[in-house]
Amino acid sequence: MSTLLCLAGGKAIVLAAGLFTLSWTHSVEKIAWQERWAVTPDGLVLREARVKGSGAGMEPGEGAHREDSWWVWKPRAAPLAELVLASSGATGSGWTLCAANGCQELGREKGEPIVLRPCAEAGADAGQEPSK
Repeated sequence: MSTLLCLAGGKAIVLAAGLFTLSWTHSVEKIAWQERWAVTPDGLVLREARVKGSGAGMEPGEGAHREDSWWVWKPRAAPLAELVLASSGATGSGWTLCAANGCQELGREKGEPIVLRPCAEAGADAGQEPSK
């Protein structure tokens, strides 16, 4: 039985995802960043991080190596109960969340923070479409 990812930002939705990728462009350095996450019963586990360059707050992590044009590393961090994404509307783009069922942009417009967290499968409708 897989653990599902719940997303809340105004209205709660459920995304079926054992693994997902979160990507964005750094608001100051304009450099691409990606993180691969696993949704587990213990919480959200960061499996891998990638960055296209370095700069203000963009230094590759310990043990980083080059793959194509990316710095790639495996962060060592405890599972998180939730991940909070800002929705300032001031960065020119939002967050892109990709899972097995496709990708969607989150937080492009100014609004409440978006919260990602594991959720119980019971009563969850994994086919529910996100609200706009």
